[in-house]
Amino acid sequence: MVDFMKVAKEEAILAMNKGEIPVGAVIVKDGVIIGKAHNLKETLKDSTAHAEILAIKEASKYIGNWRLNGAEMYVTLEPCPMCASAISQSRISKVYIGTFNKDMGACGSLINLLDNRGLNSFVDVKWIYDEECSALLTKFFENRRKNEL
Repeated sequence: MVDFMKVAKEEAILAMNKGEIPVGAVIVKDGVIIGKAHNLKETLKDSTAHAEILAIKEASKYIGNWRLNGAEMYVTLEPCPMCASAISQSRISKVYIGTFNKDMGACGSLINLLDNRGLNSFVDVKWIYDEECSALLTKFFENRRKNEL
Protein backbone atom coordinates (compact mmCIF):
# COMPACT_ATOMS: atom_id res chain seq x y z
CA MET A 1 0.00 0.00 0.00
CA VAL A 2 1.37 3.39 -0.99
CA ASP A 3 1.60 6.01 1.76
CA PHE A 4 0.17 8.94 -0.19
CA MET A 5 0.86 11.44 2.59
CA LYS A 6 4.52 10.40 2.38
CA VAL A 7 4.46 11.25 -1.33
CA ALA A 8 2.91 14.63 -0.47
CA LYS A 9 5.70 15.23 2.08
CA GLU A 10 8.28 14.39 -0.60
CA GLU A 11 6.66 17.05 -2.78
CA ALA A 12 6.82 19.53 0.13
CA ILE A 13 10.56 18.85 0.48
CA LEU A 14 11.01 19.59 -3.23
CA ALA A 15 9.31 22.94 -2.62
CA MET A 16 11.51 23.70 0.38
CA ASN A 17 14.65 22.89 -1.61
CA LYS A 18 13.55 25.55 -4.13
CA GLY A 19 13.01 28.16 -1.40
CA GLU A 20 9.23 27.71 -1.62
CA ILE A 21 6.92 27.27 1.35
CA PRO A 22 7.00 23.48 1.84
CA VAL A 23 3.56 22.31 0.83
CA GLY A 24 2.91 19.22 -1.26
CA ALA A 25 -0.29 17.75 -2.65
CA VAL A 26 -1.13 14.40 -4.22
CA ILE A 27 -4.39 13.41 -5.92
CA VAL A 28 -5.34 9.74 -6.03
CA LYS A 29 -8.16 7.95 -7.83
CA ASP A 30 -8.78 4.23 -7.51
CA GLY A 31 -5.43 3.84 -5.74
CA VAL A 32 -3.45 5.51 -8.56
CA ILE A 33 -1.69 8.87 -8.31
CA ILE A 34 -3.19 11.06 -11.04
CA GLY A 35 -1.62 14.34 -9.97
CA LYS A 36 1.03 15.62 -7.61
CA ALA A 37 2.71 18.96 -7.11
CA HIS A 38 4.40 21.33 -4.72
CA ASN A 39 4.29 25.06 -4.22
CA LEU A 40 5.86 27.06 -7.05
CA LYS A 41 4.67 30.61 -6.32
CA GLU A 42 8.17 32.08 -6.19
CA THR A 43 9.56 29.96 -9.01
CA LEU A 44 6.73 30.77 -11.42
CA LYS A 45 6.06 34.27 -10.05
CA ASP A 46 2.41 33.22 -9.91
CA SER A 47 0.21 33.76 -6.86
CA THR A 48 -2.01 30.85 -7.90
CA ALA A 49 0.84 28.30 -8.13
CA HIS A 50 -0.09 26.54 -4.89
CA ALA A 51 0.52 22.80 -4.63
CA GLU A 52 -3.21 22.01 -4.60
CA ILE A 53 -4.00 24.07 -7.72
CA LEU A 54 -1.08 22.59 -9.65
CA ALA A 55 -2.01 19.04 -8.59
CA ILE A 56 -5.64 19.60 -9.66
CA LYS A 57 -4.47 20.81 -13.08
CA GLU A 58 -2.23 17.77 -13.48
CA ALA A 59 -4.97 15.35 -12.37
CA SER A 60 -7.53 16.92 -14.70
CA LYS A 61 -5.12 16.66 -17.61
CA TYR A 62 -4.31 13.05 -16.70
CA ILE A 63 -7.96 11.92 -16.76
CA GLY A 64 -9.09 14.37 -19.44
CA ASN A 65 -11.83 15.90 -17.32
CA TRP A 66 -12.13 18.79 -14.85
CA ARG A 67 -14.46 16.68 -12.72
CA LEU A 68 -12.38 14.70 -10.24
CA ASN A 69 -15.32 12.82 -8.70
CA GLY A 70 -14.13 9.96 -6.53
CA ALA A 71 -10.62 11.37 -6.24
CA GLU A 72 -8.86 12.02 -2.95
CA MET A 73 -6.27 14.68 -2.17
CA TYR A 74 -3.46 14.32 0.35
CA VAL A 75 -2.02 17.71 1.28
CA THR A 76 0.60 18.55 3.87
CA LEU A 77 -0.99 21.86 4.95
CA GLU A 78 -4.65 22.80 5.30
CA PRO A 79 -5.70 24.53 2.08
CA CYS A 80 -6.24 28.29 1.89
CA PRO A 81 -9.56 29.74 0.65
CA MET A 82 -8.43 29.76 -2.99
CA CYS A 83 -7.34 26.12 -2.87
CA ALA A 84 -10.35 24.97 -0.87
CA SER A 85 -12.60 26.57 -3.48
CA ALA A 86 -10.68 24.86 -6.29
CA ILE A 87 -10.97 21.52 -4.47
CA SER A 88 -14.71 22.01 -4.17
CA GLN A 89 -15.07 23.13 -7.79
CA SER A 90 -13.08 20.13 -9.05
CA ARG A 91 -15.41 17.81 -7.14
CA ILE A 92 -12.66 16.01 -5.26
CA SER A 93 -14.45 13.70 -2.83
CA LYS A 94 -12.06 13.54 0.13
CA VAL A 95 -9.11 15.55 1.46
CA TYR A 96 -6.53 14.26 3.92
CA ILE A 97 -4.73 17.13 5.67
CA GLY A 98 -1.33 16.83 7.35
CA THR A 99 -1.48 19.89 9.58
CA PHE A 100 -3.66 22.92 10.23
CA ASN A 101 -3.08 26.39 8.79
CA LYS A 102 -3.62 28.88 11.60
CA ASP A 103 -3.28 31.86 9.26
CA MET A 104 -5.29 30.88 6.17
CA GLY A 105 -7.02 27.56 6.91
CA ALA A 106 -10.24 27.17 4.94
CA CYS A 107 -11.12 23.59 5.90
CA GLY A 108 -12.14 24.23 9.47
CA SER A 109 -9.35 26.16 11.22
CA LEU A 110 -10.53 29.67 10.35
CA ILE A 111 -13.41 29.02 8.00
CA ASN A 112 -14.80 25.91 6.35
CA LEU A 113 -15.38 26.16 2.64
CA LEU A 114 -15.40 22.39 2.13
CA ASP A 115 -18.44 21.77 4.34
CA ASN A 116 -20.58 24.75 3.53
CA ARG A 117 -24.23 24.15 2.64
CA GLY A 118 -24.61 27.81 1.61
CA LEU A 119 -22.06 27.16 -1.13
CA ASN A 120 -23.52 23.73 -1.91
CA SER A 121 -20.17 22.28 -0.96
CA PHE A 122 -19.31 19.09 0.87
CA VAL A 123 -15.92 17.44 0.70
CA ASP A 124 -15.07 14.81 3.30
CA VAL A 125 -12.10 16.17 5.31
CA LYS A 126 -9.83 13.85 7.27
CA TRP A 127 -7.27 15.39 9.63
CA ILE A 128 -4.08 13.34 9.89
CA TYR A 129 -2.06 15.70 12.16
CA ASP A 130 1.28 14.52 10.84
CA GLU A 131 4.21 15.84 12.90
CA GLU A 132 6.52 15.79 9.89
CA CYS A 133 4.20 18.13 7.98
CA SER A 134 4.31 20.60 10.86
CA ALA A 135 8.08 20.21 11.32
CA LEU A 136 8.79 21.01 7.65
CA LEU A 137 6.93 24.29 7.94
CA THR A 138 8.50 25.19 11.29
CA LYS A 139 12.00 24.49 9.95
CA PHE A 140 11.36 26.50 6.78
CA PHE A 141 10.14 29.59 8.63
CA GLU A 142 12.88 29.37 11.30
CA ASN A 143 15.52 29.30 8.56
CA ARG A 144 13.81 32.15 6.74
CA ARG A 145 13.81 34.31 9.88
CA LYS A 146 17.52 33.56 10.49
CA ASN A 147 18.37 34.62 6.95
CA GLU A 148 16.42 37.87 7.32
CA LEU A 149 18.46 38.94 10.37
